[in-house]
Amino acid sequence: MPRFSDADLGGENTSPSGPPPAPSDGAAREGQPGVAIPSDHHNHTIEIPATRSSISDTHMQRLSLSPSMRDRRGSRNSFGVSLPIPRSPAGRVQDTHKEKVEKVKNMCFAFDIDGVLAHGNNAIAEAKTVLKILNGDNELGIQFPYILLTNGGGKTEEARCAQLSEVLGFPISTDQFIQSHTPMQALAEYYDNVLVCGGESNNIRGVAENYGFKNVVIPKDILAWDETISPCRKFTEEERKEAKVRDFANFKFDAIMCFAESHDQSTEYQIILDLLLSANGRLLTRAKDPAARDAVAGHIPIYFSQGDLLCPTEHKGPPRLHLGAFRVALEAQYKALTGRDLERIVYGKPERATYIVADEVIKNWMEQIHGQKTLPENIYMIGDNPQSDIIGGNLYGWNTCLVRTGVFQGGKNDINNPANFGVFDHVLDAVKTAIKKELGDDFKFEWNPPNPTATASSAILE
Repeated sequence: MPRFSDADLGGENTSPSGPPPAPSDGAAREGQPGVAIPSDHHNHTIEIPATRSSISDTHMQRLSLSPSMRDRRGSRNSFGVSLPIPRSPAGRVQDTHKEKVEKVKNMCFAFDIDGVLAHGNNAIAEAKTVLKILNGDNELGIQFPYILLTNGGGKTEEARCAQLSEVLGFPISTDQFIQSHTPMQALAEYYDNVLVCGGESNNIRGVAENYGFKNVVIPKDILAWDETISPCRKFTEEERKEAKVRDFANFKFDAIMCFAESHDQSTEYQIILDLLLSANGRLLTRAKDPAARDAVAGHIPIYFSQGDLLCPTEHKGPPRLHLGAFRVALEAQYKALTGRDLERIVYGKPERATYIVADEVIKNWMEQIHGQKTLPENIYMIGDNPQSDIIGGNLYGWNTCLVRTGVFQGGKNDINNPANFGVFDHVLDAVKTAIKKELGDDFKFEWNPPNPTATASSAILE
């Protein structure tokens, strides 16, 4: 996974007490102008340049990831030993089809996961065929570049990739994977004491600490300090063992991070609202004017890793409510208490910062599998959610493919956010159509290596 500069920070809207906004005149992609992501009428958009400027060098420091992320490239994430295709015959075939090989290297797929490749822990059958093709089972025996770009979260990138590798049946590298809160690791440079919400058990603490946040507090820590803070909650002894008990009476929170969907909404609503209405991030206090817009009296910054209202799961019925639903409810509660709209920052698709990070991930992945750190011209986003996958890809200049295996299960196309490349029944149809467009209708989606003996016999006969 590449290192991201602070120029990659940003999302929908901002808080007055958050980090300084970056300049807004950067290009969305090389040779293309920056494009604003639409938001509701109450909020604004922060435009983030794709490259670091001298201004951001002055105010911001470079983000550092754990060195072990790079070390892992030679271990279980290495595709060199996992390719099902023998290298020598594939190399000979590629040498005689150099034009097609270059076209492969000039395209890339960006897959959403939930509703495209899997439903929860159940892989979609066509997705396994897709990964088989892209990992080398094709007429060239070549790897097609692809990344996974999901609004899911709640675990470390390592844990999620290990889970996906098992579900999908193919190794997924952390270096080709972006989840909703991946870009938020850059925020560790600005905030020391953070409340991090969402996810199961205390997994989310590990995520935030892995990103470099110094003092990570989860709701269970606060419950262990004062169970009465959540009147509808029964705090168990098992949960107390997972908590880091401390005295929060004089503890100042710098920011709130909602990394994933809540598994304890009642408690998280209560604690988050307590902090938003507090005197400068201190529990048991109330600001004189909690909704004031100046940095002293205004609420502490709050960030959401993504804004999806719905997410497809193993449930056989309609998609389930997601983190976006939690945010909408919290905004309504805040406005009912203060009379004002909540200032917040949202990451994930379709926010522009996610696609800037995706560009860097794609280039680094290209360097790993094909030895050239370039950004392909033809990028295909395959997603199931018109409100995130499709609108984000459209605005960033990607080719967008909408599939009917997730949130979208409609007819020809989404009316408000139509996919510009087309609508498909499943991911396999989308991938085959894209490859045929780039490489020709005669491209074969299976590896049929040449027989050296037959080739030699044919040469003798001639």
